[in-house]
Amino acid sequence: QIQLAESGGGVVQPGGSLRLSCKAIGFNFREYDMNWGRQAPGEERDMVASITRTGETTVHADSMKGRVTVSRDNVRRTLYLQIDNLEPQDTAVYYCNTNYRGRSYWGRGTQVTVSS
Repeated sequence: QIQLAESGGGVVQPGGSLRLSCKAIGFNFREYDMNWGRQAPGEERDMVASITRTGETTVHADSMKGRVTVSRDNVRRTLYLQIDNLEPQDTAVYYCNTNYRGRSYWGRGTQVTVSS
């Protein structure tokens, strides 16, 4: 059974940093591309960043370019998202995602709140 478990969210002041983690089980993690998405209150879920199984990265969210780094540790089966210089507009639930055998899987998410 595929499970994705995010952690690392919290309340942070503007300008702060967080590193989110996503532990993956139930599939051969190193063989699959992985994604981070986020959903702000009242908004649709959007893709933030992706990393291929070979480590190539893409940041999809224009507002986050230059502030996020996506990485993976295939030994620990863990996906990471480093977010720097957090802004109030970054407040959202952050999810990790993968597509496995034609189906999209999402974790339950971790809440990030940016507030002074």
